[in-house]
Amino acid sequence: MGRRNVSALRLGRCVAFLAAAAFLLPFSILLMVADQQYNLTYNSKRVFYQEYMFENGTHDEGLLHREKFLEVGNRMEARRDYLRSECSKHGLDSSSHKAYAWEYLINRQYHVIWCNIFKAASTSWMYNFNLMANYTATFLDKTKEVPLELARKKYARPTVEMIRKAQGDSITFLIVRHPLERLASAYNDKIVHAWPKSFHDQMGRRIIKKYRKSSVKPVPTERYPVFEEFVSYVLDEAKVKRTLDMHWTPYTDFCTPCKFNFDVILKFETLDEDQRFLIQMARLQEIIKPEWRNSGKGTNTLHNINHLYSRLKKSQLDGLYNLYKYDFQLFNYTIDNYYEIIKKDDDSNHG
Repeated sequence: MGRRNVSALRLGRCVAFLAAAAFLLPFSILLMVADQQYNLTYNSKRVFYQEYMFENGTHDEGLLHREKFLEVGNRMEARRDYLRSECSKHGLDSSSHKAYAWEYLINRQYHVIWCNIFKAASTSWMYNFNLMANYTATFLDKTKEVPLELARKKYARPTVEMIRKAQGDSITFLIVRHPLERLASAYNDKIVHAWPKSFHDQMGRRIIKKYRKSSVKPVPTERYPVFEEFVSYVLDEAKVKRTLDMHWTPYTDFCTPCKFNFDVILKFETLDEDQRFLIQMARLQEIIKPEWRNSGKGTNTLHNINHLYSRLKKSQLDGLYNLYKYDFQLFNYTIDNYYEIIKKDDDSNHG
């Protein structure tokens, strides 16, 4: 009898375990499927929303019409494919490369994630993210506080894990710009027009002290570093692996675009259409408008850039290409035209 009771008890436990497993299995499968399909579901909702807007004849002037929206969407797909291909080609998506999250902002209310690249429409989109953080336009237009500092009061510096978790139901984007245009813009904004006694004003004084040579004729008379002095400084800082100023650090260094999946890759050259597409896709048109808040934009931009780079030697341009190599390669920019406007010196190669 004792053995029969023990056997019956064991059999009862097995039956109970199997019954419990059978009861819980559907719920476990449901959770797994839901987790895997969450991103697809969110993307589908965005597509359905666009279809609703198109079918119901929305006439907001800030929106792209259906054909243009699809055209820009195809452009974004091509950019994503190109980025993935280049990341794989150069091995930048491997586990040996670390992901960095420092410059990302995550807005959970509107489900958007942005890697802030300074001097690439960053003023405009910092303003937008502050609007999305519930600062009023009136306050933002009047305040003397630095926009980035305002933003960081609402957007904590995220971790890599926080970004990847938020990506499940968010649109992740970045805005890129030709590396040498970005460098020229940073020089003009932060060095030429540095506020007196500011950090960048003091930096400029140190650059002049070190790089302005009396043997160079004619000796520059500007109170700020001329462009070739500034470039020499940047290249020397990079050579000894000092941390570069955030306004001219290669953006592939701090956005690490091969380590995150980007839904929208905006380019400065097509920014008007690109940001309208983003605003429409993320359903932000009631919150923000596509606009420029960049004082550097103007008809003389190309002329100024050509003037600046005509002051450089070929060896300096080679150095800049090597510094910004991945910014060029991952986002399909070329440096070739710049070799037509520089001074000629030694024979050196660019990649």
